Amino acid sequence: MQAAQISVDQLAALITKTGEAHHLAYEASDGVDPEWALWYSAHLQTLVGDRIGRQLTRSEIVYLFLTAQKRIDAVGSSTPWPLFYAEVFLAELESSDA
Repeated sequence: MQAAQISVDQLAALITKTGEAHHLAYEASDGVDPEWALWYSAHLQTLVGDRIGRQLTRSEIVYLFLTAQKRIDAVGSSTPWPLFYAEVFLAELESSDA
């Protein structure tokens, strides 16, 4: 994989935009969506493109979202969730390419 061309802050901003778009799309259900990771992955894939160093599949992004969610549920964090998720995404991608 080539080096990521996106910072953790830039990725967190894109994750925030994705969350805002999801909330609007699911406003009638107050954001309730048991398959949220599928929706988020499709939206984020479009925003990120290959700026992570390569084009990620939706399945990879779903995995990254669920991994981040499990970690934040397990350890808790005072870090804003989009930044926490972005950190997990980039760390997971770096370790999987090592």
